[in-house]
Amino acid sequence: MPLHVRSIAMNTSVICFFVCAFGGLLSGLAPFTCCKRALLGATASYIVTALAVRATNAVITSAIIARQINKHKENSSAARNRTNS
Repeated sequence: MPLHVRSIAMNTSVICFFVCAFGGLLSGLAPFTCCKRALLGATASYIVTALAVRATNAVITSAIIARQINKHKENSSAARNRTNS
């Protein structure tokens, strides 16, 4: 069952935004600078997370497909063995 890309990426980017913003404020940067950096960090975090989740989904999907193919091969070979016996 594939993971939901948008919700996971959005949650990660929101957390990254606030971490970057508070980190900038604690280091004494101007609020506008903190906002710009936090927005850039959140955007980068969204893109990286979305790509990682899509890659994970591709691996999960290919594993599910391979498992189903193996099950089908086992079932068809078992059926052939029963008919030949």
